[in-house]
Amino acid sequence: MNEYDSNRISDLVKKINYKKTKILSDADCYILNTCHIREKSTEKVYHDVGRVKKEFRNKKKPTVIIIGCVAQAEGEILLQKEKYIDAVIGPQSYHQINSIIKKIEKDKEKIISSDFDVIEKFDNLNTTKNSNNNISSFLTIQEGCDKFCKFCVVPYTRGPEFSRSIAELVRESKELVKNGAKEIILLGQNVNAFNYEGHKLSNLINELSKIDDLKRIRYTTSHPKDFSEDLIEAHKNFDKLMPLIHLPVQSGSNKILKKMNRQHTIEEYLNIIDKLKKVNPSIQFSSDFIIGFPGESDRDFKDSLELVEKVKFINSYSFIFSPRPGTPAFQLEKIDEKISKERLIIFQNFCEEIKLKYRKELLKKTSNVLFENRVGKKNEFFGRDMFSNSVITKSEKDLTGEIIEIKILSGNQNTLFGKICNESLKKEYAA
Repeated sequence: MNEYDSNRISDLVKKINYKKTKILSDADCYILNTCHIREKSTEKVYHDVGRVKKEFRNKKKPTVIIIGCVAQAEGEILLQKEKYIDAVIGPQSYHQINSIIKKIEKDKEKIISSDFDVIEKFDNLNTTKNSNNNISSFLTIQEGCDKFCKFCVVPYTRGPEFSRSIAELVRESKELVKNGAKEIILLGQNVNAFNYEGHKLSNLINELSKIDDLKRIRYTTSHPKDFSEDLIEAHKNFDKLMPLIHLPVQSGSNKILKKMNRQHTIEEYLNIIDKLKKVNPSIQFSSDFIIGFPGESDRDFKDSLELVEKVKFINSYSFIFSPRPGTPAFQLEKIDEKISKERLIIFQNFCEEIKLKYRKELLKKTSNVLFENRVGKKNEFFGRDMFSNSVITKSEKDLTGEIIEIKILSGNQNTLFGKICNESLKKEYAA
């Protein structure tokens, strides 16, 4: 979502004649887009600003703006502690970026903008062309969260759940496809909580499936509580909807899920997976886990390992509990850090074993790969299969934007390597 926001900020500032530069010393304005999910995010802001200060020590100071969730959570503190910062702008206020930059340039005053007017934000963005031209493009369809998991800052930094209209999302999707997108990844803090005037995520997927040159649709991140029957059926009805679902569970223990206020049980979670497998047996799953949440016992930890064994997630993202200021879990008594670290190592190693076994099963099999870009200056191209596995293959001809059947020959922890299958294509693209 931050990548989507950053691209839209870049589109907005073009209106006041700013353009992106990869050379820090060339910048007249430095914008840092931030995330507040993990600990030490604020320290990273100060570190990055320090890097800018060092670069411009003997030059004219650039306008320095902090945007995003750290800005929302700690706006005044940032301005007080680091005088080099000119403005802090929350994630629901960045549509005001142009007027804020102009005001700083004119009046040299410090600015805080942290309103939660999401409607105004997207009304403004709808008047600005989305120039993203990636083969796989992000599209924010929903923001905010009403779940209030005890460990999470999102309800406080992104506000309540808000869904954009289907009409504007179809319009922006067509814009992205016109720019060259073959795949669109629908984004939301709770993407399957999408609901605009009674129209749900499945309705949006139905409309996007009608766009001829759009070949693939994905969505992330889902909450188990919002996984409705119509969305399950969508995985049977729409061929363009890819069969990988990221469904964070956070823990395999009902006791810990209750402490987290996750609002679902393991039994309910597994029921969703069973239903999805019935409508589409090829579906695979990835998930998120918090290790060492306050109160987690050895038994609770083993429950998480058993869940991984049962579901066999092809990707698992796991982190030690990170207490976020302002959340209910911040006040809870933490378990011993050494125990948490030991559990994390055990958990990640176990998940890697399952992932490695899955990837070995892909060898010698074929996979339809959407190629996104060339790898450096080589005659190699990077793409992703239907399950978002990274694939690299050789070709003398540009594969960018093509969906080609690839035979997987080898792989490592992160990437699969293969060759073009079809004999006629081999001659056309032969490397």
